[in-house]
Amino acid sequence: MKLTSSQEEYLKTIYLLKKNTQKVRVTDIALKLKITKPSVNKAINTLKDMALINYKAYGNITLTKQGEAYAVEVIKKQDILKMFLIEILDIEKQQAEEEATAMKYAMSEKTAQKLNQYITQIMKLEDLNCGYDENSEKCRNCVKITAKNRLKINQKGEE
Repeated sequence: MKLTSSQEEYLKTIYLLKKNTQKVRVTDIALKLKITKPSVNKAINTLKDMALINYKAYGNITLTKQGEAYAVEVIKKQDILKMFLIEILDIEKQQAEEEATAMKYAMSEKTAQKLNQYITQIMKLEDLNCGYDENSEKCRNCVKITAKNRLKINQKGEE
């Protein structure tokens, strides 16, 4: 099933809101995305019909297993792109975040995997011997810190 960029953004937003709060409601999504509640209602009903979320009128919104899987993939793509832009191309963080957000919708899963492999190779992350789980937010943050430190060391060595 191919999702639109808007649908992916809704799934990502629901996933992130759920991580920060116990309940996710239409109002929360509308505030986060800076859009109207009727727009959110329309979108979540579509996502519900696609079996990506669970929702009853005026109730909490939760992701199904499939919806959560899509949300995690969207977040992974954005993280990979952002890391590449910041750590490899030395783009300023704010600009990298904006561009990664826009680019993630155009990138296939296969391309995201290849870019991730490239970043891992160029940053010499293959020697991490810690049980790295690419689906773990904690692991991704650790990798970002490790990569950043290694790049600084490499840059100092080139000077």
